[in-house]
Amino acid sequence: MVAQQADKGAAYLRIEGVNKRFGQNHVVKDVSLEIVRKEIFALLGSSGCGKSTLLRMLAGLETPSTGRIVLDGEDLATVQPHHRPTNMMFQSYALFPHLTVEDNVAFGLRQERPRIARDVIAARVTKMLDLVQMQRFARRKPHELSGGQQQRVALARSLAKEPKLLLLDEPLAALDKKIRQETQLELVHLIERVGVTCIMVTHDQEEAMTMADRIGVMSDGVLLQVGTPDEIYEHPNCRFTAEFIGETNMFHGRLGQQGVACSDFPAPILIPPLTDHADGSEVSVSVRPERIVLGRDKPEAADGTMNLAAGEVVDIAYLGSYSIYHVRVGTSRTVIASVPSARWGDAPPPTWGDSVWVSWKAPAGVVLGR
Repeated sequence: MVAQQADKGAAYLRIEGVNKRFGQNHVVKDVSLEIVRKEIFALLGSSGCGKSTLLRMLAGLETPSTGRIVLDGEDLATVQPHHRPTNMMFQSYALFPHLTVEDNVAFGLRQERPRIARDVIAARVTKMLDLVQMQRFARRKPHELSGGQQQRVALARSLAKEPKLLLLDEPLAALDKKIRQETQLELVHLIERVGVTCIMVTHDQEEAMTMADRIGVMSDGVLLQVGTPDEIYEHPNCRFTAEFIGETNMFHGRLGQQGVACSDFPAPILIPPLTDHADGSEVSVSVRPERIVLGRDKPEAADGTMNLAAGEVVDIAYLGSYSIYHVRVGTSRTVIASVPSARWGDAPPPTWGDSVWVSWKAPAGVVLGR
């Protein structure tokens, strides 16, 4: 499930040509990005790609080497971290162990200058704890809470100062898988209820796909692609994005009149019409496993738009509602197919060593430059 689409409108946050260097190490490279008001945006990439450094520059914990960051019309270059209209929720939650839940939420408000009246602080804390359904735990200490409850308290503290921009650094990484999955949509709903603009950093593809209105994929300091979850998944613009987001079959070859000739595939791979790749160029064809049809019998391909090949089942991963089949085609190519368990009806499904056919329609392939 994808988070509700953000309101359309002018850019609320503008990141303009931002670079960050630590000595000779260039960790963020000429990143430009626009975020609209109330959007939930995910920076997704593997460890060391520069996403957390970019988040820290938004928070003021790091200074861009070059470039500008403009939030709601204000250039943040000279604004100190504690004066920025931003708040960050850290992966570790960073709750004060000696303070109660309500005191943790109130801490940032009590540091404000000029001072905020006690009754205003108390009202704000009550509102935030009600929002995250933690009011009955107000007098407890962090060690008396579960991981999910600590995460709610950290979120309440981050929202208490009513920031213009909420920054989440791997917000669910400390939770186990089941609790993390349950918390993803709950966190989205809380953010939407508050109406705050949010940027989150994660290396978890499922988390980004579930929570974000849009995703920015980063690698080696470069923002490779920005789009909605379905755009990123269905229409990757490069091999890195195709292989990083979910599972894919990647066929490498040379583009010709009949399709893409692959040395490890029995026939040229049929592809959709192209406009940006010349004949003779080396390309890759990405085909998602769920686009692969697996069957015992050879499928008909009378219209000439079907790729098909005979193969042998060499591995199976049963995952309940579906199974992942690894099918050897030719001498070395393995094609991965995601097959719903209901596909076989009452008949027994193919098993290890069985002869099968794999096929997919030409439009299912995405052609990418090498």
